[in-house]
Amino acid sequence: MSCKFLLVACLALALSPAVARAAAPADASSVGHLPEIVVTAARIAQTVDASLADVSVITRAEISASGAPDLIDLLRREAGIDIARTGGPGEQTSVFLRGTNSNQVLVLVDGVRVASANTGAFAWEQLPLDAVQRIEIVRGPRAAQWGADAIGGVIQIFTRKLDGPHAALRGGSYGDYSGSAGYGQWGEKGGASIIVGARHVAGFPATNPLNYDYSPQPDGYSNQNLAAQGAWRVGTQTLSGSLLRSDANVDFNQGTSHVIEQAAGVNLDGALTPSLSQHISLGYDREDLNTPAYQSLMLSRRQQAGYQLAWTFLPGQRLLGGVDWMHERGISRDTGNNTDTYAQSRDNLGAYAGWYGQAQRWNWQLAARHDYNSVFGGATTGSAAAGYTLNDWARVEASFGQGFRSPSLSEQFSPGYFGYYAGNPALRPERSHSSEVDLLLHPLDNLHLKLAAYRTRVSDLITFAGVNYQAINIGRAKMEGLELTSTWTTGPWTTRFSGSLDDARNAVTGARLLRRPLRKADVQLDRSFGTRFSAGLELYAASNSADYGGVTLGGYSLINAHFDWKLDHGLAIHVFLENLADHPYSLAYGYTTPGRSGWLTLSWNP
Repeated sequence: MSCKFLLVACLALALSPAVARAAAPADASSVGHLPEIVVTAARIAQTVDASLADVSVITRAEISASGAPDLIDLLRREAGIDIARTGGPGEQTSVFLRGTNSNQVLVLVDGVRVASANTGAFAWEQLPLDAVQRIEIVRGPRAAQWGADAIGGVIQIFTRKLDGPHAALRGGSYGDYSGSAGYGQWGEKGGASIIVGARHVAGFPATNPLNYDYSPQPDGYSNQNLAAQGAWRVGTQTLSGSLLRSDANVDFNQGTSHVIEQAAGVNLDGALTPSLSQHISLGYDREDLNTPAYQSLMLSRRQQAGYQLAWTFLPGQRLLGGVDWMHERGISRDTGNNTDTYAQSRDNLGAYAGWYGQAQRWNWQLAARHDYNSVFGGATTGSAAAGYTLNDWARVEASFGQGFRSPSLSEQFSPGYFGYYAGNPALRPERSHSSEVDLLLHPLDNLHLKLAAYRTRVSDLITFAGVNYQAINIGRAKMEGLELTSTWTTGPWTTRFSGSLDDARNAVTGARLLRRPLRKADVQLDRSFGTRFSAGLELYAASNSADYGGVTLGGYSLINAHFDWKLDHGLAIHVFLENLADHPYSLAYGYTTPGRSGWLTLSWNP
């Protein structure tokens, strides 16, 4: 009996039916199918299996078929990702990647950095799902490629690229109604696409009676959004541009916050010679957060520019080099007396280089980068990775990488509250180093698995523990974990599994980091009924987690379902049912989560 047969049998017994989704699609190695192409891991186009990074992709087809009302319902399924949400749609949401803090994950929209310069965090709750084409999730440090904030990894959102007309209407629980419409046309010389959307949610109370600020009144949400992109090819060069804008109102107990998020970019890409190509980028990011009830206005602005060269100097050997420049400005304004509590700006210049090679069964990557910031000085980071193909169905990879996070402008310059919790201009960047070993298996064309083990240490964490609780560099954290993902397809059935063991702790006290469960698993079972109808069932489970004040949030499980029915003339019906067992649970102490609920979407994409 062959070892390959034994492996298949053991995996079937151990995981069936809960085998899971690998970073590449289940049919990536099947005849007639190509591996998924990603660009986020190395800043150049690579197949997932050549990237030497733990990468997963959420495609537009998966987004549409899920019927999910927002991105959070999709991200929580992914291995290594934890979600903390303080209420319903539009309420503040944190995304933790491999146990790192939410501001230690670099977020890009079409290559443009989008986190607030004031807080360092991205407003995930404001991202319109209908405007998203695809999402690439890269786990592990990527500072040597992208610079600051990529300690836990990088999540890049690509905006919608329509080819023809589009319209969609969605309605569901809690008075949640939305719609989008757009049109796109593309050809050999380029094209353009635009989509506009709106969402209105009556909502439910964001807080529950355990919260000191509890109110039984529902907290509503409204959002108007636009996504547009265009491209024009001239010779070997392609000039392209993209825009994503979200304008929202978020209710809370004391009033309403008005939030504007906007990201725009212009790029020039193309070959200069048969072996040399360039990438030129310009980007702009804006965030406005106006909260009249607190007489507070927070403004964040970021301009960025970059130039990159890629040189294929031998078959299978590429060198990459480039420079990035970024200017950030943040303003915190007291609208009661129309004065700025701070108005600060800073510049960052980074230079990076990488070598990406392969020879026979080996492939490798080396990268290094130096950033100079006008406020806190320099930061140098590096990374190395290697992969070895054991045979035609097994592969092992290992990597090491450094990372750092820039202090936010609020951490540096906020005057605090009556002299307490003030910022500190002398703050140093948070630093990290991570190591990882991955085992990739595809013993059958329809069975893919990936096991990843990682270890991360973070030092110089910024905490408010100085005199009068001023921000200082003092904290240390450690994250260790195992992740298993796989997909098994047989006939009309597809079974996906993602499981994580993420142990994130304070390295000094040993206490668990907040709102990050130790264990979680997600099982999805999908079946197609011909070419028109498909249905799926999902079971999600997470263990308990710690929260503020020594509180323990209980573990919980969710049962969700979705249906996808393709009609004639490009019409389709999508149904998403959440928390079918109506199980009560909490992602943050004192805050409400949805009970049994559902959404129905009618879309038209001829």
